[in-house]
Amino acid sequence: MATGKLEITAEVASEHGLTRDEYSQVERALGRTPTLCEVGMIGVMWSEHCSYKSSRPHLKTLPTRGDKVIQGPGENAGAVDIGDGQAAVFKMESHNHPSFIEPYQGAATGVGGICRDVFTMGARPVALANALRFGALTHPKTPHLLRGVVAGIAGYGNAFGVPNVTGDVHFSRCYDQNILVNALCVGIAPTDKIFRGTASGVGNPVMYVGAKTGRDGIHGATMASAEFGEGAEQNRPAVQVGDPFMEKLLLEACLELMQSDALVGIQDMGAAGLTSSSVEMAARAGSGIEMDLERVPQREADMSAYELLLSESQERMLMVVERGREHEARAIFDKWDLDAEVVGRVTDTGRVVMRMQGELVADLPAELLAEGITYERRTARPAYIDAARVENPAPSAAGDAPRPDEALVSLLGAPNVTSKAWVYHQYDHNVRTSTVLRPGQADAGLVRVIAPSGREKGLGVALGGQSRLVYLDPYEGSARAVAEAYANLAAIGAEPLAVTDCLNFGNPENPEIMWQLAESVRGLGDACRALGTPVVSGNVSLYNETDGVAIYPTPMVGMVGLVADLRRHAGSALPEAGLEIAAVGELGGSLAGSEYQSLYLGRACGAIAPFAGARDKAVMDAVRTLVAEGLVEVAHDVTEGGLAVAVAECAVSGGAPGGVSIDLPETEMSDEALLFGEAPARFIVAYPPKARDAVAARAKALGAPITPLGQCGGDRLRVAIAGDQRRGFDVPVDEAREAFFSGLRDVTA
Repeated sequence: MATGKLEITAEVASEHGLTRDEYSQVERALGRTPTLCEVGMIGVMWSEHCSYKSSRPHLKTLPTRGDKVIQGPGENAGAVDIGDGQAAVFKMESHNHPSFIEPYQGAATGVGGICRDVFTMGARPVALANALRFGALTHPKTPHLLRGVVAGIAGYGNAFGVPNVTGDVHFSRCYDQNILVNALCVGIAPTDKIFRGTASGVGNPVMYVGAKTGRDGIHGATMASAEFGEGAEQNRPAVQVGDPFMEKLLLEACLELMQSDALVGIQDMGAAGLTSSSVEMAARAGSGIEMDLERVPQREADMSAYELLLSESQERMLMVVERGREHEARAIFDKWDLDAEVVGRVTDTGRVVMRMQGELVADLPAELLAEGITYERRTARPAYIDAARVENPAPSAAGDAPRPDEALVSLLGAPNVTSKAWVYHQYDHNVRTSTVLRPGQADAGLVRVIAPSGREKGLGVALGGQSRLVYLDPYEGSARAVAEAYANLAAIGAEPLAVTDCLNFGNPENPEIMWQLAESVRGLGDACRALGTPVVSGNVSLYNETDGVAIYPTPMVGMVGLVADLRRHAGSALPEAGLEIAAVGELGGSLAGSEYQSLYLGRACGAIAPFAGARDKAVMDAVRTLVAEGLVEVAHDVTEGGLAVAVAECAVSGGAPGGVSIDLPETEMSDEALLFGEAPARFIVAYPPKARDAVAARAKALGAPITPLGQCGGDRLRVAIAGDQRRGFDVPVDEAREAFFSGLRDVTA
């Protein structure tokens, strides 16, 4: 795209992502032909990535309020009260398209961007998490993309100095051409020092701070709002380049300035860069901004106004300070060796006005850009939904079922079950020395938070989302994603507080994709209401498809919870011997959408087990209480692979030899479903023999079914059904451990 004098037409607008109808709306709203800079600004602000024009009507139905909610959706991040005058500030966001094109920088700048969203609110980041989706391990691009993304997350997060405490990695053919990289950051802020992205106070100076602006990332938001086709790699110039060391300086400088009362408002320059930050700050405050673009610090020569407005160079902030106190802010940024320049001023016009060397290049209503447009997209229930549900989900129905011992070992080595140690060993878990539970130790991450009084408490971070379930039933599968995150927090003893989400879908102009999205949001909302976990922040990533082939619908749920007494928490690894083992919740589950079905049937079909609202909440809350009261020492959510895999995971993750011996009762379901079926709100717990009666009584009082299974000890995994060893398995722990820890060996060697 040339940036000189250019006749603006519908074709030029189309190059900026605007349809002919949208461009006509622009002309009518302005009463004139827009300038090139204005077309660029409107194009990025009206993109799906920035405006949520397809999803906004549905997102408005989500529950966003609660007793502990300080800040809901609409700001850089959400915030909830965790007591002692402290708030947890958190958000999850996608960097899917950039990470497919340039995996290292795409993933790295995703981490940098989500950290800025959090510390822009006045919070010091204390934990990171990520949810990653890659294509099949056999796809030729997968090893390259996996290595690049993991290296990018590690390279930025480790250098920036925030521990990565949990994660979620899955592989499926549906992501062969569209990987997903969703990053979550949590920070801690004083409840009375939370900052918003507003441009208030007519005459107050607008300051640009941080790294200089370059030509990287131009059209990044537009690229993220379109599906891929042939030659996607040519979009590499639209991918930003990050510098974690610069971001560390920016973090410390911003937090230092926030200790004063000179700062009025602050906004990260993320997607759409200077355009989005100035527009959003003005629109939130109902004010206007005038800016002199030649004052913007630049690292490249002869940058045009168009480039300055649309660059997505990283590690930059836009802020408004009190008039007359610019020198205080500049002194702090000089101390941290960062650029800080007054580039504009707050006005009362409600317009965003941009000049370059005195020439007017853009004059637009802030509300026009910020509100954008909203589509009520047509929806159509996909035909595959009903066809898939009537199929028998059991692999045994299609032929002889594998022996349980063979199935267990195969599942432990399957890509979506196997240990992700190769991934998380590249991340720094212990920087800041506050990590209590790190990846591989528990179902959720846990970090120490010290209250002003010196009291220690814990902040839990969990993820949930299984796309095969959402593919089969977008409503129930999305509700299950919320329940999974809730269960992961319950297993460590954390009280779930609130949700952030990242909704990854295909092209919303396809009525079947739009139906998936609408049903998914409905399921998320109902589950959040049932569990009392409002949605306080999030992100929507659409057009995740290539040549018309979409990913499975993939809503990812991040959830934050509080451990009031840090002395009372649980991990998922069984000790060497001595504890008794029980199952909390109903035994067995559905094979529909399960890992077992995927491994042996090669497709997803059947009716998935639904989320049961109050009943499932009672089970999950009971487990949390058992942990919080110190009655159980181990708790593990039963998810991929079912009960048999959950028991094996607890065993192989603990100290050697790590054997178990359990006997499952006779049930009305098949042995396949009992061992490998999946359903929400089911746990493996372990406790000392002396606590047996207390655990059983407490679980019953809390309304949670509990079934004693056996004990840990020895060097084999022995599981019988109704006393019949032939219906279960007897596998050496070493064989199971080798399968579990070697599943990614070939692709990561």
